Parts: sequence; C-alpha cells; structure tokens
Amino acid sequence: MSTGIWVLIVIIVAVLGFIGGFFAARKYMEDYLKKNPPINEQMMRTMMIQMGQKPSEKKLHQMMNAMKNNYGKK
Repeated sequence: MSTGIWVLIVIIVAVLGFIGGFFAARKYMEDYLKKNPPINEQMMRTMMIQMGQKPSEKKLHQMMNAMKNNYGKK
C-alpha cells in the first residue's frame, strides 16, 4: 500500500476517535451529574439565607424536587 493510503487511514481513524471520545465523555458527564447533582439542600439553604429568605424544609424540598424534575426533562 502506498503512503497516501496510510495517511488517509490514520486521518479517518483519528477523526472517528475524536468523535467517539466526545460522545463517550458527554455520556459520562451526564451520568455523573445525574448521580451527583452540583447543588444540594445545604447549598440551597445557604443561598436562600443570603437572599434574605427564611428557608423552610417544605420549601427546600419543593425546590430540590423542581430542580430534579427539570434536569430529568433535558
């Protein structure tokens, strides 16, 4: 086989590797964020206090459930 064919094969394999790696990393991050949400109730409580609101447990649970439902729809 000539050198031109080898170069073409290497380029095709590299492009396929980049595309496959992108989608694998994307899937991994989606699963990671679903298992480990970036915000928890303690962080939400702190944000509400900083905004001048008094966080009740009911309100915290409603907000967390709304965030989980919103994330699941995407």
